[in-house]
Amino acid sequence: MNKKTLRNAPRTLERAPKAYKNIEFLSSKEARIIRILAEYLYPEQKFRHIPMLGTITIFGSARIRSQEDLHALEQRLKQQLASAHGVERRRIEMELDRIERQRHFTQYYTDAVSLAERITEWSLTLPQNKRLLVCSGGGPGIMEAANRGAYNAGGESIGFNISLPFEQFPNPYISPELNFEFHYFFIRKFWFMNLAKALIVFPGGFGTMDELFELLTLVQTQKITKQLPIMLYGREFWKNTLNFEYLAETGMISEEDIMLFHYADDPDEAFTYLRQELSRIYNLE
Repeated sequence: MNKKTLRNAPRTLERAPKAYKNIEFLSSKEARIIRILAEYLYPEQKFRHIPMLGTITIFGSARIRSQEDLHALEQRLKQQLASAHGVERRRIEMELDRIERQRHFTQYYTDAVSLAERITEWSLTLPQNKRLLVCSGGGPGIMEAANRGAYNAGGESIGFNISLPFEQFPNPYISPELNFEFHYFFIRKFWFMNLAKALIVFPGGFGTMDELFELLTLVQTQKITKQLPIMLYGREFWKNTLNFEYLAETGMISEEDIMLFHYADDPDEAFTYLRQELSRIYNLE
């Protein structure tokens, strides 16, 4: 008769983590839809408790510096150049050449600060449920200038930051409770468009162009049906960069599509247009 081997009782197990608390699972491919929903639902929860009409969203390059920052960088590089040799010297010289080309664009940073400041000062005179908060992509450059202007005026502003391997980090002028971090570009762009009552697009590169063209496509195809003033700030830059008139001449867009946006060249002109349009649309005066 065979005797069964006696085994010790199994050890007492600790509770397994619930799936929604399991970081390894939440970071997995299978949980991607949960992460997408979280990036949609978390801002929605926050904005539900903020009395406002919506946002004025400001797009623009992360690479446009303030005059002070550009000057400080130039001075540091000149100090380094004095003791540099060979490849390092050539690199610094190239950086100084790039700064010289960027000098003209610092005015856009100054203008973005001024325009956001005026928008916020005006917004603070409106009833709380009709206020318009400045909103940016949350990073440096024109995004920083937008939040900085709102901060200077004593108002709140929103930053929709996104995790990137370079350039993108939250600027210090965002209202801390309105500082958001995204992984997915499309969810971030949804929030830009969903809350926006007007958009101002300053000079920028691929990211700015992407945001501008997606917005224009949504308005052109009437996926966005609300009245939405769109401003391209810096007529010279935009005329040199994008030939909308040629697109219309060749039939790639309609003549009416050129009327989807408005140009402005200084903060006074831009603010007057925005205030007039938003007051008309939302009965703010």
